[in-house]
Amino acid sequence: QVQVEESGGGQVQAGDSLSLSCAAPGRAFGTYDMAWFRKAPGKEPEFVASITWTGDVTYGTDSMKDRFTITRDNAKKTVSLEMSRLEVDDTAVYHCVVQQVAGVRADFWGQGTQVTVSL
Repeated sequence: QVQVEESGGGQVQAGDSLSLSCAAPGRAFGTYDMAWFRKAPGKEPEFVASITWTGDVTYGTDSMKDRFTITRDNAKKTVSLEMSRLEVDDTAVYHCVVQQVAGVRADFWGQGTQVTVSL
């Protein structure tokens, strides 16, 4: 089991920026493939972005690619999601996920952090 904890959510206005952080303080963090998913009320979980242990990144949609940036700091054992030009539709609980550990499928989810975007 890998502990995962998100922070940085909050309530902002459309057009604002927000930064989320995920701590996964395992000894093998450098081998983790990490991702962010989000879950809005009444909707299925949606893939937001991922970053492999080698630093390769993927985004869920072109809009996310244009507005969001995922990075990792192996020394601090954290993954960040920088979000800009937030939209009302970005409102959701954002979850950090450990997808793989040393190449082995893992799927460890954090409790999530709420992001609320209002007009």
